[in-house]
Amino acid sequence: MVVTEELAQELPAEAVEEAKARAATLLLAFRHGNQLAFDHELDLLLAENVEREVTTLLTWIAAEAVRKAYAPEVGDRVLRAMARRAPQDSAAVQVDEETANAAQLIEAVAGGRVNEVRGLVAATADTTYLLGGLLQGVAMMLPLLPEGELAEITAELRRRHGGTAHVPEARAGV
Repeated sequence: MVVTEELAQELPAEAVEEAKARAATLLLAFRHGNQLAFDHELDLLLAENVEREVTTLLTWIAAEAVRKAYAPEVGDRVLRAMARRAPQDSAAVQVDEETANAAQLIEAVAGGRVNEVRGLVAATADTTYLLGGLLQGVAMMLPLLPEGELAEITAELRRRHGGTAHVPEARAGV
């Protein structure tokens, strides 16, 4: 909290909150192995020259995590070990394509096996490949849909997820 208060004195509170949100987005992309999202967010930060703010907040987040997880005398040892293990090229997010089983996910979704879906997602450290495989499976199924079904499905998704454009029902004229 001390760093946040110091940043608040240097930056307007809104800028601190925005930087926290950007740091969280960057951390989530890194944690889930989403290289495209990570690179995109990093490019935005570099283009807007706010990397110092976000780097400060990322450091604060890491320091808080270490402080909460380890006793003070252990925290520094953990950080030193992390520094020794850091890859030479730290720009890339580690991904693991082998653990993503999209076919099993599609079968679990189709079967309505909620616990299995949750277990698969939780067990997949890199959800990018899992969701990418799911997307590929859906794309392969699209040509098999009866005429008009796709428009009806997308209209329902827009309604559920707050789309502002009005999309008429595919079967409204039938």
